[in-house]
Amino acid sequence: MAGAAVIPVRPSPLPTGHTDAGEVQPGKRTVLVVEDEESITTPLTAALAREGFEATVAATAAEALELAGRLDPDLVLLDLMLPDGSGLDVCRELRRSSSVPIIVLTARGDETDRVVGLELGADDYVVKPFSARELVARMRAVLRRTEARPAGGEDEPIRVGALLVEPSRRTASVDGTPLDLSRKEFDVLCLLAREAGRVVTRERLLEEVWDTTWFGSTKTLDVHVSGLRRKLGDDPSAPRFIHTVRGVGFRLATEDE
Repeated sequence: MAGAAVIPVRPSPLPTGHTDAGEVQPGKRTVLVVEDEESITTPLTAALAREGFEATVAATAAEALELAGRLDPDLVLLDLMLPDGSGLDVCRELRRSSSVPIIVLTARGDETDRVVGLELGADDYVVKPFSARELVARMRAVLRRTEARPAGGEDEPIRVGALLVEPSRRTASVDGTPLDLSRKEFDVLCLLAREAGRVVTRERLLEEVWDTTWFGSTKTLDVHVSGLRRKLGDDPSAPRFIHTVRGVGFRLATEDE
């Protein structure tokens, strides 16, 4: 949101709801804020506290990785510009061992870093400056999506030709070879597999995978489909798996096609 600041900086000690490393109050959603600018972390932790979140701040990439492993937060707010490295490297390292939801914070106007962050497994991104209200809305949307669990038959494995998707394990493989998918790539593939042979509209994919409160560009869907195709070994000009239905959406090919 152009011109919208987080909230005015308060010249006071760390507010209630912000914790020193390792101190987390029971019963609250925990958020790891990876940001080195105190002018942002002070008002941000105050805003998060008012919304019922417990925030711990990491000012460097090294501290972020150490705290993420020790505290097991419910969500990570990750700035891309850190004094000892790139937030993209932090995102990559987190995704090697964790499925914690990640929202990237960036002041950069270029879309490249945001796209790379999504490809590495970030769940959403927010461009600075932003409003606390918008950020908290996105946080709640991401948490709703990631904490939802399929019920009943939706947990059963789905086989479409050489592709096997296992929702309960959140794994997928082709010809027995596991696919290294980000959270969103898996969610997109799972929805396409459930509807194999039928067209899934772009609107439905955005609504079910990114939630109705998604604020971002629809380009993120194309980024994730492109990533899926690359990992599936799919040639967009002659796809084995994911077909584009121009102007409508995408369809996963069935075995007999």
